[in-house]
Amino acid sequence: MLILAVNDDGVHSRGLRELTASLATLGTVYVTAPSGERSAVAHALTMRQPIIVEEVEIPDAERAWSIDGTPADCVKLGLEVLLEGRIPDVIVSGINRGPNLGTDVLYSGTVSAAMEGIIAGIPSMAVSLASSGGQDYSVAASFAAKLCSRLATSGREVLERTLLNVNVPELPESRIKGVKITRLGEMKYTDIFDRRVDPRGRTYFWLAGKLDESCLAEEGESCDTWAVRNDYISVTPIRFDFTAHSAIALLEQWGLEP
Repeated sequence: MLILAVNDDGVHSRGLRELTASLATLGTVYVTAPSGERSAVAHALTMRQPIIVEEVEIPDAERAWSIDGTPADCVKLGLEVLLEGRIPDVIVSGINRGPNLGTDVLYSGTVSAAMEGIIAGIPSMAVSLASSGGQDYSVAASFAAKLCSRLATSGREVLERTLLNVNVPELPESRIKGVKITRLGEMKYTDIFDRRVDPRGRTYFWLAGKLDESCLAEEGESCDTWAVRNDYISVTPIRFDFTAHSAIALLEQWGLEP
């Protein structure tokens, strides 16, 4: 099996290295990852500046590259250039330090890297450790390998144009209650822009924010947010077709004209 591993936390992140070690038990792993952290860059592409690529050593990887670009850049460069025509059986993005739940997937570089794989027609998954601590990736890495193996054998036929978004609580395996197949929940924040002034008198802002707990109070057991909060591994199928198909007939009735 040939696997392409990518992330948004950077090529030297612990999550990526533990993921690579686990995936290497299944086959050959190539790594194309950002040179530094690229969290919350969504599906951005680098188009107005050169992308610097440097080959690096990562234990358990056949070859690995540090790429001065976004997670989506890393997948594109891997598939179009660096893998020299080899087509991965699966693309695995992660292991992200921190959750990627609910509507946060729209901002996630981790999820967007997997989405780029789906656009290319390759079974893909995004894996996140649903904790800001990021101390124990062992359960997440083990589950990622198990799911990767299953995805490689049946994902192309069953999950066409659909990625799997996985969130694993940072708990010992004995405390994980099971695996829930979920839908996206809702994550709402109270955005806070910290206004500051630099030494030259220019105003700048730092974006911060606090999770609005009221959105979690309305979640149901079918949501990824509920599953992780209740010690389950969440697996959510996600498609890149944002079309609201149910609204098409309504809009056609409007009789719109140029």
